[in-house]
Amino acid sequence: MGRTRLYLVRHGEQDIAAGVRADGGLSPLGREQADRLGRRLRGVPFAAIHHSRSARATQTADVVATHLPQVPRHSCDLVADRTPVPSAGQRGRYPDRWHAWLDGVPDDERDEDATALQAAVAHFGVTSDVDRHELLITHNFVIGWFVRHTLDAPTWRWIGLNQANCALTIVHWDSDRPPTLVSFNDTGHL
Repeated sequence: MGRTRLYLVRHGEQDIAAGVRADGGLSPLGREQADRLGRRLRGVPFAAIHHSRSARATQTADVVATHLPQVPRHSCDLVADRTPVPSAGQRGRYPDRWHAWLDGVPDDERDEDATALQAAVAHFGVTSDVDRHELLITHNFVIGWFVRHTLDAPTWRWIGLNQANCALTIVHWDSDRPPTLVSFNDTGHL
């Protein structure tokens, strides 16, 4: 059976000149981070680059793709910027200290009971008859959710798993064993 290796990357540093909530794309440093990431990943035989629709993730994918010109890429709603929040019936699965913060998550980022993130793991975390390498350019909490899933940690444990911009986290799936965390928040190329 084939193996699946997911390369999870947080977008490059965002240009926040327009304000914290605005999606103004990448800062000059963010473009440099993406370029360094692309150079590091040149030799990986990716099947595809999947990125969220946000300007910062799209621009990160644009820069990385210059180093991987043969690899198809597309925007993918499965890796959109999401924050898993518990439904009323699941609040007890999260420590009380996080409830107020979770209540303040904007409606457009809320993923109640991580329904969309669970679908992303189910979609990407599968094996087939051939080895597969996929690059996901996404957001901090999405990567945190994949890591939490891989480690079989409590539902709330994605909180505090912070990714540096353009850091590399790799998760590996084999058909006959649970997923494995190969690397977490690797910034060696930066």
